Amino acid sequence: MSNGNGNLLKKAIRSISEEGLTGCAVRTGKFVKKQVNRRKKEAPAYRDVLFISGCREDLPHPWRYRVLHQREQLEACGITTGEVYFQELSLNQLRYYRAFIFFRCPYTEVIGKFVAVAKKLNKKIFYDIDDLVIDTKYTDQIPYVRQMSKTDKAAYDENVENMGRLLRLCDMAITTTNCLAEELKKYVPDVLINRNTASEEMVALSRQANSTVKEKNNDTVRLGYFSGSITHNADVEMILPVFIEVLEEYPQVELCLTGELDLPTELNQYKDRVLRFPFGDWRKLPEMIAQTDINLAPLEDTIFNRAKSENKWVEAALVKVVTVASDVGAFHDCIENGVNGILCQDRQEWKKALVRLIEDRKYRERLGEKAYQYCREHCTTVKNAAGFTQTLQKEIPENYGFVLPGLEISGGMKVALKHAAMLQKNGQDVMLFTLDNPARWQDFEGCRFPVLSLKHTDITGYIGCGVATMWTTLPFVEQYPNMGRRCYLVQNYETDFYEEGEPLRVQANRTYMPHNRVEFLTISRWCQSWLKKEYGQDALYAPNGLETECFPVRKRSMDGKIRILIEGDCAVDYKNVDESFRITNSLDPQKYEVWYMSYNAQPKEWYRIDRFLHKVPYEKVPAVYEACDILVKTSLLESFSYPPLEMMASGGYVLAVPNGGNSEYLQDEYNCLLYPAGDLEKAKCRLERICTDKELQETLYQNGRRTAEERNWEVVSKEILNLYL
Repeated sequence: MSNGNGNLLKKAIRSISEEGLTGCAVRTGKFVKKQVNRRKKEAPAYRDVLFISGCREDLPHPWRYRVLHQREQLEACGITTGEVYFQELSLNQLRYYRAFIFFRCPYTEVIGKFVAVAKKLNKKIFYDIDDLVIDTKYTDQIPYVRQMSKTDKAAYDENVENMGRLLRLCDMAITTTNCLAEELKKYVPDVLINRNTASEEMVALSRQANSTVKEKNNDTVRLGYFSGSITHNADVEMILPVFIEVLEEYPQVELCLTGELDLPTELNQYKDRVLRFPFGDWRKLPEMIAQTDINLAPLEDTIFNRAKSENKWVEAALVKVVTVASDVGAFHDCIENGVNGILCQDRQEWKKALVRLIEDRKYRERLGEKAYQYCREHCTTVKNAAGFTQTLQKEIPENYGFVLPGLEISGGMKVALKHAAMLQKNGQDVMLFTLDNPARWQDFEGCRFPVLSLKHTDITGYIGCGVATMWTTLPFVEQYPNMGRRCYLVQNYETDFYEEGEPLRVQANRTYMPHNRVEFLTISRWCQSWLKKEYGQDALYAPNGLETECFPVRKRSMDGKIRILIEGDCAVDYKNVDESFRITNSLDPQKYEVWYMSYNAQPKEWYRIDRFLHKVPYEKVPAVYEACDILVKTSLLESFSYPPLEMMASGGYVLAVPNGGNSEYLQDEYNCLLYPAGDLEKAKCRLERICTDKELQETLYQNGRRTAEERNWEVVSKEILNLYL
């Protein structure tokens, strides 16, 4: 037998055990239609919660109550949801959701990997279960299961054990009853009770049934038993003698049996008053129940049954039909005996209850009305939505969305990713949004981030904290409605990225005066100053750091040929790279060697270069600094300048033009030498002094290393995290 056919067999066995032969047949008829529908792919969408169902949509009751109804609860409170069948789950779906709820799913290798990756991403994983089908010690108590063939039971048990295995991997369980919750606490540390509720559609169908069902025959009293599966045979047999007595004593009584049940032979003599209906469309259920006078809900007192929900009582209550139930589990918790239903502990109480209800129409109508009022107020999806949603939200970690123009490596990109990595390593759920980039994942310093393109993804889910990282990304952060905090990480004066007269210059400048409330963060004191002075914006300071441990340290001897490093994009005017080469071009090539490192630009023809380093991977940059002796950095405008700090981390020396982005850590004669922009002669003199003054070399080396260590990311990380948390 192929693996696919084997899986189908297991599904069939499970379906028969849960819903009976007729139910399995109904599902088979719907299977082809479902496969066609699955081919209709939805557009990628970012949402809040994904339900992963171990039951197909055509297995109506479990899926309906625990997937469809809970989705309706969450959607009613603004939590967006999605749904997938467990065999169609993929790692890619981790990118699109904040939390995941597995319902009745067995463990598979794919799911195991999915859960492992989800936990690395700090996503919350829930396991929802509405029956004690998570351990064979419970299911072995079901008579029907014990009667299975050896082969069928082995397949059934394997499925049960795999559900228990997945349960143990999840952070938390969601369930329906107090008893079930107590049992689940033996497998997971935390359990949330969200009782089964009736959907808006069920309430509407019930209201319609109430209004359209014909006036009941006063001469006939119909008892109704509505079973979902063949596993309830034992429950009926428990009160079978009461049925017989009632049918014998009250000729006007009819017994309506619905679902997969074996008709006891003892009822054959009353078969003209025993009505049989097969398992059918749940949408017909309200009308069927409404045509009865008394709803019967017998349950044997077993641990398995104590864990079951009060569905039968709720469904009957919505059509104002009184329920007589065993005083077991959820029925005991929800029914107020003699007020909105009747609870029975033995056959005598069952007989007494049925006799009174049969004989006293007003009594049964009064109890049915009370049950109706209670369930309309407390047992529907919309009425129960807020409590469930609020509790679930408390369990889902706050999420952070960094909005990037793209994923091209740059200084600003690295800083944003560094902040993102800090948050993820601290236990937060972090994702990246790009304006337009096809990438699905971004790896950075041992972290992996989901990536979603704003251009190609329908964004509807909640973002706890959105962080704009460049002016082009602020409009989304400012305008997206389903967002908690809105932050703008300002890393430069981006207005000056454009020449006067360029429309983009005006658009960039506009972002410093947003219409909606935006919290400003910035990586330099200089940025903090001009944001306040020019735009009236108070910005929180997030000091930039450096992975000093990545930089090999070498104490330069300055003997022999001196190697000078020039870094920067010569195509960008404010980088002022030309001035660096005007200095080095005038130096003795026998004494000085010049290296030029640029990620984007190509060197100009007049530059004297001994070695050009183009698009050096970030992980190889430290080796470049370690190989050189002096960095000449002549930028006129920087929000924060990394190269001088990186050179000092390697033990090298720095000659620089002071600017807003380096003045907060560069101190002349302390850890570097500075000169005024344009004064080439002074620059050359200061360069020669670095090469010849041994005392100065020692001072710059010691203080440069100290400055770099003070900027280690580990040192500043707590300060940065406090701004976000």
